[in-house]
Amino acid sequence: MALQDAYRLWVMKLTALPGYGQVLDLPHSPMILLSITIVLFVIYSVLIVYYWQGWIKIPAYNHDNATSGKTTVSVIIPARNEEENIKALLDSLQTQDYPAELTEIIVIDDHSTDNTAAIVKNYPNVKLLRLNDELINSYKKKAIEMAIGHSRGSLIVTTDADCIAGQSWLSTLISFKEKNDAAFIAAPVAFDDDRAHNKLLHHFQVLDFLVLQGITGVAVHRKLMSMCNGANLAYEKNVFEEVNGFKTIDHIASGDDMLLMHKINSIHPDKVHYIKSENALITTHTAKTWNEFFNQRIRWASKANKYDDKRIFWVLLLVYLFNFSFLCLFIAGFVNYHYWFYLFYLWIAKTIVEFPFVFSIASFFKKQSLMKYFFFFQPLHVCYTIIAGWLGQFGSYEWKGRKVK
Repeated sequence: MALQDAYRLWVMKLTALPGYGQVLDLPHSPMILLSITIVLFVIYSVLIVYYWQGWIKIPAYNHDNATSGKTTVSVIIPARNEEENIKALLDSLQTQDYPAELTEIIVIDDHSTDNTAAIVKNYPNVKLLRLNDELINSYKKKAIEMAIGHSRGSLIVTTDADCIAGQSWLSTLISFKEKNDAAFIAAPVAFDDDRAHNKLLHHFQVLDFLVLQGITGVAVHRKLMSMCNGANLAYEKNVFEEVNGFKTIDHIASGDDMLLMHKINSIHPDKVHYIKSENALITTHTAKTWNEFFNQRIRWASKANKYDDKRIFWVLLLVYLFNFSFLCLFIAGFVNYHYWFYLFYLWIAKTIVEFPFVFSIASFFKKQSLMKYFFFFQPLHVCYTIIAGWLGQFGSYEWKGRKVK
């Protein structure tokens, strides 16, 4: 009944808007487009409220440095042409407050053509491996798999070479793992502000990524398992081996994070967790160019039809169709300009519905100041969702200098 009441309310408001009568006079039942848009908006709004309430209810984990002192950990870092970034990451790992004798750091050089390997060799406590296989798509999975084969830690922690870890990163993850008997932990990732060349692109990415982080937390906490990020994951080595690693998903270019989480969740559904803690945070850099940004998002979107749990597909389809309705209204405006009024109203309504959710996530990541851009970034967000979603399924992309299908 709540959805029906909401629908009636929107229809009543719609009939009071300027140009409603003119739209009704158009041939071929143009109200069908508006009706479908309203239905999509109502369902989308329910979904966003669900995520908002879910994020608020995730308990914050208070790290107290209480670990058993027995868990051995292997930090695995796939790296390809990361000479600009990897030193900062390795320096941050040297200052961890978790015992060094229980920590192992492994870097896998994925056919780098720069000084990545030479930089890594300057750290005596870092093990350097080289990926020599020439593959088609899944280089990163192969690199992680190789490193795990050479690791001695009972807990595998993965991150990316362009990330930086806080001092209590490992001890927080391990403390959480021991207290919750976790087999798999999805942890938060945030963008830093150090190297923003294009302010518009940077601010847009930060806000967009906040939404993805919020959905990650809710999805894992509520056992929907639709999202996580390989830049900050922890899982038990024996569980990785139990699910046969990346077997059956090793032909997919991406998915070293989310698809692996699904495999582990299928066997240990009660041992997959999200950690909501500032101390467990990893920071990374935004894409420098729009081309790099779109390639990243297309890569992420390419996994949409690879999930066994088809609920994820339907949610992604809903989000895509709702955003696509903006494009439909824009095109319809060339037939009757009143559709552009409805486009603008929908823009406002989308902002109002999403604002509490995004603001609550921004507060956790201390990015509230960026909310002043939120309304103005909506058209950009709609456009990139439509383009990246389409190309993720039917196109190809370039990543780390490779053309990937």
